[in-house]
Amino acid sequence: MKLTAFIIDDEPLARNVIIQYAKKIDYLDIVCSCEDALQASDALNNQPVDLIFLDINMPTISGISFLKTLKNPPMVIITSAYTEYALEGYELNVIDYLKKPFSFERFLKAVQKASELVRLKSAGRQSTSTHTQEHEDFVFVKANKKTYKILFTEIQYIEGLGDYIKIHLKSQNIVTNLTMKKIQYILPPDEFYRIHKSFIIALSKIEIIEGNMVVINQHKIPIGNSYRQAFFEMINKKLP
Repeated sequence: MKLTAFIIDDEPLARNVIIQYAKKIDYLDIVCSCEDALQASDALNNQPVDLIFLDINMPTISGISFLKTLKNPPMVIITSAYTEYALEGYELNVIDYLKKPFSFERFLKAVQKASELVRLKSAGRQSTSTHTQEHEDFVFVKANKKTYKILFTEIQYIEGLGDYIKIHLKSQNIVTNLTMKKIQYILPPDEFYRIHKSFIIALSKIEIIEGNMVVINQHKIPIGNSYRQAFFEMINKKLP
């Protein structure tokens, strides 16, 4: 499956390294190379892509600030010489963080993550379209040597456990080998919302929002500081 990508980096040498690496990957297509975020913003409006290779320290607007302005950002791989932005980047759901200078092997590993996420998303869309007459939206997951079909409408919230997730249903919990990034990419974004680095909630299952907590089925789920503003802005838009 072909991946289209933008490069956003103010360093010509850094952009060239990514371009040369990308030429070695037959399913990765660099469609635009930008030297600053403002230039990239205009380009993205005209040509949406699957993936952005994003530098952090750039003139006018930083990569992190630019990422926060995007309402529906594509997948993002951060490329930076500085590691102090890694935590904030992951809280914004970037799929990988490449510290400059990085090898082709490390670059390839990051691109493979992006490709796998696109494959999972595509599989979810195909399953949904196949079952439109039944109005079923679901995901298949493996747990305890079994494969479970889980309807999105049955999910109350999802808890991150490192390389695993716990899917909380009303009648049972299922632990499966998926990351939060992968499951978030599969779930319908208008029905589920990430409110913490370790929690994704089903909006329809919210009972109460009180302070920094969301209550679902009598379980109190924390709202992370870095997710709080965006979450309450979304909730306020739904108020009458």
